Amino acid sequence: MNYVIIVAGGKGLRMGADVPKQFLLLGGKPVLMRTMERFYDFDAQLQTILVLPRDQQTYWHERCRAHDFNLPYLHADGGATRFESVSNGLALIPDDAQGVVAVHDGVRPMVSVAVVERCFSVARQAKAVIPVMPVVETLRQMMPDGTSQTVNRDAYRLVQTPQTFDLQLLKRAYQQPYRSEFTDDASVVEALGAQITTVEGNKENIKITTPFDLEVCERLLVQPPSTP
Repeated sequence: MNYVIIVAGGKGLRMGADVPKQFLLLGGKPVLMRTMERFYDFDAQLQTILVLPRDQQTYWHERCRAHDFNLPYLHADGGATRFESVSNGLALIPDDAQGVVAVHDGVRPMVSVAVVERCFSVARQAKAVIPVMPVVETLRQMMPDGTSQTVNRDAYRLVQTPQTFDLQLLKRAYQQPYRSEFTDDASVVEALGAQITTVEGNKENIKITTPFDLEVCERLLVQPPSTP
């Protein structure tokens, strides 16, 4: 069986809103619902695990009733770190289960179905897959003395989610003790010595962190994402 763990633990401080960013309305519906629907569009049989802080769960259930949102999913409590949150989500999957599992940011509602399909398809063989996009801006590296220098942007990629893995590989990776350098799921898996494979993402797959990001996504709802 295949799974997706959707992590939605942000407080949305940079949004300046009264509610966490995953609950802000996007086209009249909470962002988090849009994100979950995108994976349902990919595969209605996909087992979804939603990781949400305990103090946000009552509000979430109220929003589900208000929007008649009834897609099936399992519920896990969010942790103090993303590492702990993903661990809590993985704990709901049987230890002997086989398949592919994706981990996706709850505030990335515009990932294309084609990218999700690509990640799952490649992960069946490659075991560890992340979607990436090329860097189009000039990059400069800041030096300890305050100076800076241009670096070759062709050597870098912007990382997106869903980060998608062989299920047993990700379970083994998350048995490791937490380290501060674990900034995403790929870094946790790399710590086991596993190789990460990259696939093309989609440029609309932005992580909503500011009011500008939300406005961009509103416009993208009118013009659907491309399917690279």
